[in-house]
Amino acid sequence: MVAPGSPRKSPRRFSRLSAVYITVVCAALAACSKPVDKTEDIRPVRVVVLASSDIDVHAEFAGEVRARFESRLGFRVGGKIVSRKVDVGTLVKRGQVLMALDPQDLQLSQAQAMAALRSAETSRDLAQADVQRYRELRGKNFVSQAVLDEKESGLKAAQASVDAQQALYRGQANQANYATLTADVDGVVTQVDAEVGQVVAAGTPVVQVARAGDKEIVIGLPEDQVESLRKLSDVQVRLWADPGRSVAGKIREISPVADPATRTYTAKVTIPDSLAEARLGMTAVVQFASRTATPQIKVPLTALFHEKATTSVWLVENGVVRLVPVTVVGAAGNELVLGSGVKPGQTVVTAGVNLLKPGQKVKILGNDVPVAPPARAVAGAAK
Repeated sequence: MVAPGSPRKSPRRFSRLSAVYITVVCAALAACSKPVDKTEDIRPVRVVVLASSDIDVHAEFAGEVRARFESRLGFRVGGKIVSRKVDVGTLVKRGQVLMALDPQDLQLSQAQAMAALRSAETSRDLAQADVQRYRELRGKNFVSQAVLDEKESGLKAAQASVDAQQALYRGQANQANYATLTADVDGVVTQVDAEVGQVVAAGTPVVQVARAGDKEIVIGLPEDQVESLRKLSDVQVRLWADPGRSVAGKIREISPVADPATRTYTAKVTIPDSLAEARLGMTAVVQFASRTATPQIKVPLTALFHEKATTSVWLVENGVVRLVPVTVVGAAGNELVLGSGVKPGQTVVTAGVNLLKPGQKVKILGNDVPVAPPARAVAGAAK
C-alpha cells in the first residue's frame, strides 16, 4: 500500500527501464566476446585408385591347404592301447612306431600255435620212422605192399598237418607283430583318434598321417557354377598369410557328388612347388578368371552416385572432388565394369558419395590407397 502524498511508479515506466538495462548488458557482453571463426567443411572419404586389367575374375573361393595323400591308420588286430608315441603335428618317418597294443594275448596265441606245430612235427617224425621200418620189412617180404602203402599215406597226412601248423604259427606271429602300429610313409601326424587305455577293434582308425610332398587346396563349388568353372584354365591361388603373391594352380579333381551338409561340390586344386611356404591347415583363396578382349576398369558398387537418370563417380583431384558421369557396361561380382568417363590412375571416392558436393574439400581415410582391380588379378596375367 502506497502512503498518501508519495509519488506512484508507473508499470510501463518500469518495463522500459528493464528493457534498457538488458540492452546495455547484452551490448557489454557482445563487446567482450571474440568473433567466431567460420570452420571449413572437410568431408572424410575412402577412395580407390583405378587400374585397368584384361583379367575378368569370375569367382573366388576360400579353402584349406591339405596334403594330397592322407592315411587313416589303424591296428590290424583288436586290443587295449598301452602306449602312444606321437601327437598332432609330429613329424614321422617310415617305420616309426606310433602306438602299441597290449601284446600278452597275442603272444599266448603265438605260443599255442608253436606247441601245436611241435606236436605235428613229432607225429610226422614217428610216421616217417614207421615208413622206413616197413620199407625194410617189405624188402624182406615180411609185410604186404598194402600195409606199406598205408604207412606212406599216414606220413603224407602227418606232413600236411605240419604244413598247416606252420602256416598257423606264422599267422599268429604276424598277429603279435600287428600289436605295434608304425608309419607307412614319411609325413606329419594330423589327427589322433585314440588314447592310452582305450580298447579298439581291428581296423578302427586311430591316427591320421599326411604324406610329405604334394599339397593341394580343397574348396567347395556351388552347384550353379560347377560346369562353368570346370572349363576355366586360368586358376590362381594365394595364401591368406601372403595375399600379395599369386601363383598358378590346376584343378586336379571335382567331386561328382555334392556334400550332403553344404550341398557344394568338393574341388581339389594342386599347389605348385614354388609355393613352398604353404603349410597344412593354412587358409588359401582360389581365383577363377578368364581373359577379356580389352582391358577393363572396375569400381565397387559403393562408388556410384545416382542423380536423376545420370550415373556418376566422384574424382579426387588435389584434395577437391569433382563429379564425372560414367557408363556402366557390366558387373563382376561386387564390382561394376565402367565403359567410359574415367581412366586408369584416377582416384575415385568409394565411401561417403552421398554427402559430397562439387568443389568440396575431402580428407582421405587410411594410410594406403588401394588399387582397383586388386593386384592379385593383375598378377594372374603373368603365368
